[in-house]
Amino acid sequence: MQIIKGKTNFDFIGKRKMALLLSSAANIAIIVGIAAFGFNWGVDFAGGTLIEVKFNEAMTAQKVREGAVAGGLHEPQVQSIGSADENTFILRMGGVTQLTEQNEKLAEAALRALPGVEITALNKDLDNGLINVRTRAEVKLEDLKQAVVSSGTGVQSVTLLPGSSAESGFQYQITSAGMSDKVKESLTKGIPGGTFEVRRTDYVGPQVGEQLRNKGAAALLLALLSILVYVAFRFDLKFAPGALVASLHDVIMVSGYFLVTRREFNLTSIAVLLTILGYSINDTIVIYDRIREEMVRYKGKPLAEIINIAINDTLARTILTGGVTSLSLVGLLFYGVGEIFDFAAAMIWGIIVGTYSSWYIASPLTIWLDEREAAKAAGGSSNPMKAKPA
Repeated sequence: MQIIKGKTNFDFIGKRKMALLLSSAANIAIIVGIAAFGFNWGVDFAGGTLIEVKFNEAMTAQKVREGAVAGGLHEPQVQSIGSADENTFILRMGGVTQLTEQNEKLAEAALRALPGVEITALNKDLDNGLINVRTRAEVKLEDLKQAVVSSGTGVQSVTLLPGSSAESGFQYQITSAGMSDKVKESLTKGIPGGTFEVRRTDYVGPQVGEQLRNKGAAALLLALLSILVYVAFRFDLKFAPGALVASLHDVIMVSGYFLVTRREFNLTSIAVLLTILGYSINDTIVIYDRIREEMVRYKGKPLAEIINIAINDTLARTILTGGVTSLSLVGLLFYGVGEIFDFAAAMIWGIIVGTYSSWYIASPLTIWLDEREAAKAAGGSSNPMKAKPA
């Protein structure tokens, strides 16, 4: 398939200084934005609960949110998924259980206020939604449950722990109910007459979310390091920094999509970044291979001219690869919702910046390193060295 007839001679490298200036400004702005505002962390990383509900009658996201708040939920995020007539929504909330920083003090006060009950020890595990109580005398399980429920915290179970006795004291563990139960209760109360079913419940504890964030960052760093080593061994050492910086540029630019749009940054976002790293380095390697071939064919030409020839020679291939890859994502972009839409949109943006970085980041940096090497070999002369044979 011939996209471009004849040989092109566009001066890509001639625009490299302006391109580098714009890229540097955009990368700095994104980094500052991330430091100042941060990402909109999804449940995967921030921890919390995600619940999918489907209503049997016509409903809007605004009405669902208002009903949830009226029923007692605190600032839930509500998103419509699928077509409007499906009446399906995603609710996202911080926290995995109903025991939160807002109501744990109320629960403790209600327990200590139980008549005739002397509490000798009380501690709470907010991450797991547990309240551990030690009393001097035995207490009815139902009394403990009702005390916590009266504070606004649902209770899943109350258990008398083994080893309890009159001599050592009685130990009870109160397990608070999950957020799914709270959502059902709140929607039932806040939307009178509304009938719905809970289709899916996902939850991630805050400690697990932090571990996932750290492992995601480690995966990206390992991928960048692998790219550096691979390019250094396959080509010349001066080619490796260009590929590394171009890959880092692509990661920052695609991260900018999630920063600017405020779409959720989650495990799917990490998958996008890793996929774009692979796409970008593949495009860069194709151009590097052609540069190596042209260095043999055009001995004596400056490296900048050789790179320009290589980019023009691979232009049709680049357009075909990027175009076909983007076409496979267009359907997801128009018909996908939620994470699927984010994946498609971020991937298309990544394909664009990945192609751009191969031309205007990786190649110009290689020229700059070659010129430095030439100047050092010439004893400080600023004249660039002619391209050496591969």
